[in-house]
This record gives sequence, structure tokens and C-alpha cells, in this order.
Amino acid sequence: MSNAQCRPNDEPSNKRVKPLSRVTSLANLIPPVKTTPLKRFSQTLQRSISFRSESRPDILAPRAWSRNATSSSTKRRDSKLWSETFDVCVNQVLTAKEIKRQEAIFELSQGEEDLIEDLKLAKKAYHDPMLKLSIMTEQELNQIFGTLDSLIPLHEELLSQLRDVRKPDGSTEHVGPILVGWLPCLSSYDSYCSNQVAAKALLDHKKQDHRVQDFLQRCLESPFSRKLDLWNFLDIPRSRLVKYPLLLREILRHTPNDNPDQQHLEEAINIIQGIVAEINTKTGESECRYYKERLLYLEEGQKDSLIDSSRVLCCHGELKNNRGVKLHVFLFQEVLVITRAVTHNEQLCYQLYRQPIPVKDLTLEDLQDGEVRLGGSLRGAFSNNERVKNFFRVSFKNGSQSQTHSLQANDTFNKQQWLNCIRQAKETVLSAAGGLLDSEGLVQGPGTENREPQGETKLEQMDQSDSESDCSMDTSEVSLECERMEQTDASCANSRPEESV
Repeated sequence: MSNAQCRPNDEPSNKRVKPLSRVTSLANLIPPVKTTPLKRFSQTLQRSISFRSESRPDILAPRAWSRNATSSSTKRRDSKLWSETFDVCVNQVLTAKEIKRQEAIFELSQGEEDLIEDLKLAKKAYHDPMLKLSIMTEQELNQIFGTLDSLIPLHEELLSQLRDVRKPDGSTEHVGPILVGWLPCLSSYDSYCSNQVAAKALLDHKKQDHRVQDFLQRCLESPFSRKLDLWNFLDIPRSRLVKYPLLLREILRHTPNDNPDQQHLEEAINIIQGIVAEINTKTGESECRYYKERLLYLEEGQKDSLIDSSRVLCCHGELKNNRGVKLHVFLFQEVLVITRAVTHNEQLCYQLYRQPIPVKDLTLEDLQDGEVRLGGSLRGAFSNNERVKNFFRVSFKNGSQSQTHSLQANDTFNKQQWLNCIRQAKETVLSAAGGLLDSEGLVQGPGTENREPQGETKLEQMDQSDSESDCSMDTSEVSLECERMEQTDASCANSRPEESV
């Protein structure tokens, strides 16, 4: 889980280099940073970024910047350990437990140094040149970069304090008091994280501009980027934020019970968990508002007070119906909204496809592969190909109003995510109303007995592999072209239901 890393000595600085003679379109070379296809609110921060995808930048193989370059994999910082950094005979002086404690403290410090370096790089190599070259306006850059500038001095302060208490031999005796005093300042992260959905949407929109495409492509192919795209750098602060509890627990795990640092570390963990939970809530509310504002109603009767009152977007993603129609489905706290992505005023919006369905009245059914008829024909029912796999059905009946939608997820895992999210939303609504689930409200199909939680509620469940290339927010679906979104949008890629009426 080591975050302690340093840049290779031969990695060039981000000074200006000779322009490329030709730049291939970003649409073909840069997939968006992906989250799991189904976006879930409770994972807004905890998935370091979610982003944990099959399209990670290190799998990307763009044209090499140098003719002599032989590797197409992403350049990672070399691992750097405390015991290898300082010239001390640790084996003769310290116990194995204390060595591990020093390694964990050093990892915290080195992570701060790497973070500061990357944040400065984002400003110097991306923000400032695009502003100077008028590739984007100052207002657009302010929206995309948010309050990133203000985060740099916060982490410089912690790094400075950690270095000040480091002894000449490289060891550190106490870090708890420093952390208890410094961690509360991370509350300022709420504005940065809450801005990420809108920032990612605008960045995806600006990529339609060939000048922006060319600039970002040149950066991607330059060694300084380590083949990470701009959004990877912009998401690093959130990724770092959710890792603090893990880092502090690792230090605490190797701290003796009689060490005064133990009490302070426990207090520090409680502080950062509270901050992350609060920012997670605010970010989720911001994401919910963002998508509610982009819903388009064909008629006044489609508006629903359950949408207006929603403060949480449980999950959303692209699905297909049994006719092959691509839909974007939103599960709010108490209502399921089925839409189609459209471009309106140069923005990606979501036009309601059918009347919103109250979660309390929704019936969910897990369908076996091959059970659905495609396009309303009998032939689909007897086909075993991919087209009839991973379907589930939602239906609703209230008086004369009724709807039935057969929705197809991208794969078995995403189908199960949808089933779990809808079940949990229904349970929550019925529990609040004092009701119980029954076979009419929720039809349980085969193979769905094992339920997964709607989101990761414990920070230690966070996937650590997302540290460098993940962006936890589900903002990749904000591309402006519906067809292109199918190929490049990270959030829509994994959940695709299709509707049958």
C-alpha cells in the first residue's frame, strides 16, 4: 500500500518542449477516467476514485514522445522506503515494529511531497499555459481547477511540520499532535470536491474544441505527465483525502500502547473520518443538484415532487431496453427516473423518457439470461447470445397508470449493482414508512440472495489501487455527444438498461 514514492531521476521537468508535428484526436486516444459503470453516491469520495477501471491511463498506448522510448506503460514514481533513504543501522537500533512505524510515518510525509509536486505541476503545465495561450478563458479554467491553488499551502504546512520533527538520523518520535492540529484545515476540501462534477462536465465539453484536444494530447505524450491525463491530476486531492484514515491507522498499528502518540493518533483518525464523511455528504448533494438541474421535462405532468425533494442520488448510469434504446437511469432517494441523453444549449442533458416511478411502488425482478424477448419478437426468447443477458425488470402500476421496463446492464456485476441499489432504496423508503418488503413490492429472482451494500461506508474498504489514476466522481458521463458518450463516457459504460413498455 506504499504511497512513498519519488520521481525518477531522469524524468525531465515540465519545461517547454518541441511541438509535435501532428496530434491525433483525443477522442480516439484518451478514454475518460472511469468509475465503476454504476455511479453510487456513497462512493463519491471513498472510491479513490472510483475511477478502478479497465481503461486506466497506464493501459493506454499513445504515440511515444521519444523515438527511443520502448515502454508504453505509465511511468510511476519509484518506491521509496524510509530504511533505504536514511543512512542508519536501523537493525541494530530499532525493533522490527518501530521500523514499520517509521516506514509508515515516512510514507505519510513522502505522500505529501508527491501531492504538492503534482498540484504544482497541474497549475504550471496545464492551467497557466492554457490561460496564456487563450486555449480556455479564465472563467472556464477557474471552474475546472476550482480551489486547487488554495490546497497547495495546506499540504506544504503539514510537510514542513513533519520535516521539522524528523531527527538527524531520519526517525520521527511523535506525529500525533501535529496531525490533530493540522487535520481540521482539510474541511476546506468541501468546495473543491463539490465542484468536481461540474468541473469534469466542463472539461469533457471543452475537449470538443480541437485546440484543447491538441494541447491535452501533447501533454499526455510528454514525459512529465507520466501518461496521466489532466483529470487524473485534478482528482489527486480527493484521492489523497480518503487515504488519510488508512495512513494514520497504519501508523497507529505499529505504535506501542505506552507511546503517548497512540492517543493523539486515535483522535486524529476520528477527526479525519468526520471530515471525510461531511465532505462526502456535501459532494453527494452537489452531484444530486447537478443532475436534477439537467433533467428536461417534455410536459409539466412529468415533474415530480419526489425529484425536487431529493438530496441524494443513490446511483445512475446508462442502460438499454429490450429494443436497444440507450437510456440513462437515475435512482434518487425515493424515485426512479428513466431518461435519454440529449444535447441542449451545448450541454448534455437528460430528457425524461417516461413518467418518474416512485420507489415505494416499484416492483423489481431479476431476469434469467435468455428470458427477455428482444424487440418484442419471439426469436429473442430463444437466443443465447450476449443480447439477452444481464436483464432485470422494473414495473409500476397505480390505477390506470402502469409501466414495465426490461433493462440490460453491461455485465453481470453491474446488473447486480443495480439490483442491490434498487433493493436498498426500496428497503429504506419502506422502513421509513413502517412497511415491509413483500413479493409484490420486490420480486427476488434466482442468484440474488447475497446482497451487497449500496456503497462502501467504511474508509478501509476503499480500493487502494485507484490512488493515481482514479477520479471518484461519476462525472465522465458528461460528454456532449450521446453516441460518443457510449464509447468514451466512463460512467455510462458499465450500466446500460433497455426499456420495454
